Amino acid sequence: MVKLNKIYTRTGDDGTTGLVGGGRISKADPLMAAIGDVDEANSAIGVALVWVDDADAAATLRRVQNELFDLGADLATPLDMEGALRVTTEQIDRLEREIDAMNDHLSPLTSFVLPGGAAGAAQLHLARAIVRRAERSAVAASADNALNPKALTYINRLSDWLFVAARRLNNLGASDVLWVLGASR
Repeated sequence: MVKLNKIYTRTGDDGTTGLVGGGRISKADPLMAAIGDVDEANSAIGVALVWVDDADAAATLRRVQNELFDLGADLATPLDMEGALRVTTEQIDRLEREIDAMNDHLSPLTSFVLPGGAAGAAQLHLARAIVRRAERSAVAASADNALNPKALTYINRLSDWLFVAARRLNNLGASDVLWVLGASR
């Protein structure tokens, strides 16, 4: 259990931050960029939840928010640390099952989808774009840090999940905003 009595510690005033296990790295380190991007994606999902009135979708998004905290903890923990909280194959498999289940009820795509539609869907498209950035940051961080490969897979799958979830919130795809090739020419 996490217990925080004091929010500021002053330990980061020198431009470093702590990792799980006690190590410290620069706040400018690519690993911290990845962790920060995951946190930003989580925040974007929180904003989307303000606009989501579907109870099942909201509950699922809250679960994903918790998993993003798990993902951040996984990234912040040295890979060789025993007993660490790690993203699992089961979480990835569940995302894939949920993508397939949501996709079964969506109208087929006839064009690329532009971010937009219902407010909640538009916010999920933003979260998806942030997750894509988090993935790029995590891949960059993996060049110098041993990271859980399942964490990288999870974040890749999550962007797909958010895309399909946004389409679901867009009236099962009927309210998707479609790209019209060359429309402004």
